Amino acid sequence: MGGADRRVLTVPNALSALRILMIPVFVVLLSDEDSRLAGFLLMGAVISTDWVDGLVARRTGQITELGKLLDPLADRLAMAAAIITLVVIDLFPLWAALLILARDAVVLVAAVWLALRGGPRIDVRPIGKYATFTLMWGIPAVAWGNAGFLLDDFVTVLGWVWFVVGTVEYYAAAVAYAIDLRRALATERA
Repeated sequence: MGGADRRVLTVPNALSALRILMIPVFVVLLSDEDSRLAGFLLMGAVISTDWVDGLVARRTGQITELGKLLDPLADRLAMAAAIITLVVIDLFPLWAALLILARDAVVLVAAVWLALRGGPRIDVRPIGKYATFTLMWGIPAVAWGNAGFLLDDFVTVLGWVWFVVGTVEYYAAAVAYAIDLRRALATERA
């Protein structure tokens, strides 16, 4: 498994857990117009620290099996919570949200299926990381612009560009994961 160990209490795992714990806080802040700006800032902090836990894990030699699950889980939960909240408060369109949430649902079902049958674990690919990064900036940027905050028109256009690029990357990553899964299952059978 690439040198990962079974430790649980590490700094990177704590950072991932903290990111997960901050999700309900930014959701509540975003939901109220009076605290919406604070919600955007906290959401931005949670999203922009996506790379911190992985960087710390690699630099300190604290790559763990739990971390390999917790980091992408934190990413998916933060993105899903942000998207759903932004749709509910009418700052992001439902059709665009469904493009992302549907893909995540398929990947989640496949991951659970693999885990339940004790199948191979599919590692995150760089294209998946790029897609997540791009979408984690594009979606809030569209919502920021729709909320009428500073530089709203410019940020909205930039957000839609990032959203389109990120969505293409996201689906390209899903295809790559499907190919990885097929190869892993074929190898397992052989």
